[in-house]
Amino acid sequence: MNIKAKKTEITIKAIILGVLLSAILAAANAYLGLFAGMTVSASIPAAVISMGVLRLFKNSNILENNIVQTSASAGESLAAGVIFTIPALVLMGYWESFDYFEVAKISAIGGLIGILFTIPLRQVLIVRAKLLYPEGIATAEVLKAGHNTEKLNDESTSSSLKIIGISSLIGSLMKLGQSGFSLWGSAIEGAKNFNNIIFGFGCDLSPALVSVGYIVGINISTVVFSGGLISWLFAIPIYSFINGFQGNSFEAAMDIWNSKIRYLGVGTMVIGGIWSLIKLSKPLIDGLKISFQNLNKSKNNESKDLPINIVLILLLCLLPPVILLYFNIINSLSIAIILSLVMMFFGFLFSAVASYMAGVVGSSNNPVSGVTIATILFTSLLLLLILGKNSPNGPAAAILVGAVVCCAAAIGGDNMQDLKTGYILGATPIKQQIMQVIGVLSSALVLGLVLDILHSAYIIGSPEMSAPQATLMKSVSEGVFTGNLPIEMLIIGSIIGVIIIIIDVYLEKKSYSFRIPVLAAAVGIYLPIQLTFPVFIGGLISYLSIKKMNNKLLQRRGLLLASGLITGEALMGILIALPIFISGEKNWWPSFNFPEFGIINLGSVLFISILFWFYNSTTKK
Repeated sequence: MNIKAKKTEITIKAIILGVLLSAILAAANAYLGLFAGMTVSASIPAAVISMGVLRLFKNSNILENNIVQTSASAGESLAAGVIFTIPALVLMGYWESFDYFEVAKISAIGGLIGILFTIPLRQVLIVRAKLLYPEGIATAEVLKAGHNTEKLNDESTSSSLKIIGISSLIGSLMKLGQSGFSLWGSAIEGAKNFNNIIFGFGCDLSPALVSVGYIVGINISTVVFSGGLISWLFAIPIYSFINGFQGNSFEAAMDIWNSKIRYLGVGTMVIGGIWSLIKLSKPLIDGLKISFQNLNKSKNNESKDLPINIVLILLLCLLPPVILLYFNIINSLSIAIILSLVMMFFGFLFSAVASYMAGVVGSSNNPVSGVTIATILFTSLLLLLILGKNSPNGPAAAILVGAVVCCAAAIGGDNMQDLKTGYILGATPIKQQIMQVIGVLSSALVLGLVLDILHSAYIIGSPEMSAPQATLMKSVSEGVFTGNLPIEMLIIGSIIGVIIIIIDVYLEKKSYSFRIPVLAAAVGIYLPIQLTFPVFIGGLISYLSIKKMNNKLLQRRGLLLASGLITGEALMGILIALPIFISGEKNWWPSFNFPEFGIINLGSVLFISILFWFYNSTTKK
């Protein structure tokens, strides 16, 4: 039901709160993505926190609240675009450390391009096609519940804030014990050698990963975990049997996965990105037609979007700084122009893909990393053709093209989720688009500092902060120039992707509720098993709790609990890193080692206790 009464949307307090929350949530999601290789939508916790603050003022309203979460969620999404790509520049040695101003420039340009590219799609994807946009609907429900005092069965705003506060505290204490005081290991891992065939398995003791699984649900978490099983239950044992391996530890299985098997996921991702483009071609063309039709009828334009002529002018204004960005690394104006045009082409296509996919599977499941890999692979091949194998900066240039595209795609999906929320609530689209810009610029100003702090404390690329996507982007771009890409794995991965697509199309035609998104499976294939297993546990808790207590109140409580666990763990991870960054002392935190008895240790006991608490909290009224 749309809220038709005119209410003030953009206010000074909304802008200030939006700026602060976008910066904080960008930092939290940057940590989560570098650690887990996955990010989640921050719209719901942003909506609840802003409700708690705005209720201190007399004249706050639901549309003002919506404006705040619009800005805040932009910060979370931009973080994904940054941490999936930019750390690769440090990992490959192009940067010795993170250049604050370069990170700010790259992320701001990419985020603004993502907003502008998706504006023409709102009418066709939200208004006409009425795509679901699950996080957008969920956020609208939370906002309506918080502003409707007549619903006796709804959680009050104070109660919702209490839920987020308690779960944030639990998540932060787990992280403090693990990474601050080293009271227990970060994961339970093990491997077994059966007749010269190695099997490895593990589970990270992270409540945040469980929360990711809860948010994305049983369908997606099962597909992600199944992708992990393709790698760890089948591919690694088969490869070890044919080619042999050294050692019998979990590290032996990890070495096989890292050097060979994860490229199955790259091949699957490329096929998934192409398939997404094929499915999106018609909605994309329709969106552009509607935008130009609205421009011709500007006097009676009811779309209330930023006009398409202004969008085109702003995109042209962004083109010179993009050209300069690539000129600084290639030192050739003609090649810089070519790269800029390639970036704009892929940026538009993949922002549209991300917008469409967010409407189908949600922002948390959006295949941003998949489309970025496709961009980097194509750009690397193009630069290889132009510059040759001996180009020292070719891989880095490909990463920079992918970085802008990744930021644009991440923001594109988030933009559409927020516009869906606004559509339900009766908000003004152009005002939300303005707040998206504010959120992008705010988060762009902090992400470089956050990366520097985390790198100083954990070393991005280390086992503690493995940066899975950035590591993969580095491997792809360098592999094209060195010829070291395992082509056979890419081909097999592509075949796996085609098979998954065929199965999913069959499930769609038969109207099955369970689906197999190819890009979700690809994510599972190239993530370590110790990350995908807790995600599956979270999805299982979501399924069991909803089945036992099919109650919207309890489902919302579960989302708040999950959001709090993620936020608490992520922010504590940054706080742990802060004194190390300031002092330069890696061993700043005192270390205490509790005794372990096999897989039984203090961390595993606490982790299992949190699982039971989480499940009970979502099944008890």
